[in-house]
Amino acid sequence: MAEFDNFRKRTEKEKAQMYEIGARDIVEKILPVVDNFERGLSAVKEEEKDQPFVQGMEMIYKQMMTTLSEAGVEVIAAVGEAFDPNLHNAVMHVEDEEQGENVVVEEFQKGYKYRETVIRHSMVKVAN
Repeated sequence: MAEFDNFRKRTEKEKAQMYEIGARDIVEKILPVVDNFERGLSAVKEEEKDQPFVQGMEMIYKQMMTTLSEAGVEVIAAVGEAFDPNLHNAVMHVEDEEQGENVVVEEFQKGYKYRETVIRHSMVKVAN
């Protein structure tokens, strides 16, 4: 009986881990779609923002971000934050007297976390 109980607990734990790995894999595959939505929406001119097509795309983007948030995905804060190698990937460095030591001054690509695991690091420019 004890062996069966240990087997049952071990398989439940393995199933939970497999779910987490699968969820992270799906989130990784969705992030490029989110990036393309953001690029497309940022390219829209101010005078075109009231067009129904653009408004529809904005609503789809907001719905996607809400769904990801409800699933446990969150954006990693970058600009103005202290550089953290566990969250950020520094691809550029700039000397700026107005900024503090190791402060992120620009974000090139958003980073995301799923629950407590980093899915993608933020690509950033760091000052000083």
